[in-house]
Amino acid sequence: MKIGVFDSGIGGLTVVKSLLEHNLFEEIIYFGDTARVPYGIKDKNTIIRYAIEAVEFFKNFELDLIIVACNTVSAYALDEMRESASCPVIGVVEAGILATINSLSEKDSNILIIATKATINSKAYELGLNERGYKNLQAKATGLFVPIVEEEIYSGEILDATLKHYFKDVQEPHAIILGCTHFPLVSESIKNYFSNDCTIIHSGDAIVEYLQEEFEFTYKYKKPTLKFFASENPDALRAIATKWLSL
Repeated sequence: MKIGVFDSGIGGLTVVKSLLEHNLFEEIIYFGDTARVPYGIKDKNTIIRYAIEAVEFFKNFELDLIIVACNTVSAYALDEMRESASCPVIGVVEAGILATINSLSEKDSNILIIATKATINSKAYELGLNERGYKNLQAKATGLFVPIVEEEIYSGEILDATLKHYFKDVQEPHAIILGCTHFPLVSESIKNYFSNDCTIIHSGDAIVEYLQEEFEFTYKYKKPTLKFFASENPDALRAIATKWLSL
């Protein structure tokens, strides 16, 4: 199995990390659109255009599957990507919704959704969970976490101040959906801000769960081959991948 993982930048590496931990694929091609990140502040038509361009890039590799690690693209452009692609395309939003349902049996659980502005405005998570009977939802655009992670700030005063800025008026959640692939890198700080033992829904783990449940993937490859591509400064992407993925 050869797959492509697409993200607007480096955040999708957290999804790759989960895929590597489960050894589901023989080869992983990662493409980060680092020249045009972030997508979370762009309009829908622009997001769709960039997403289709990513599909065209992946056509060079004869892939068996494309995983859209970017929540914003998953919310706005998945249908268009599927129309353009010659292989199945799955996104982290549908996987996150499935993981939330599997984790929370009580449908009155208080669920906090945090993501970029574009993902929150799409209401993709809210609509998907509402359809399945989950109504007690809070959605919060927390875009500042993206540059904080990009600066490799995972704790300390800057992050603490940002947590307080976003969450000071938020009701204590039973679960938090990390609706951006950057957020797992500060998930412990996010979880520790709240006093109860809330469940964290992580896009990477959610994708693995989705693949195993919906596609029945049970393959085990000893060491997948990794290739990293970026629309700008690919060497910087590879350096971050080496650090985050412990390569």
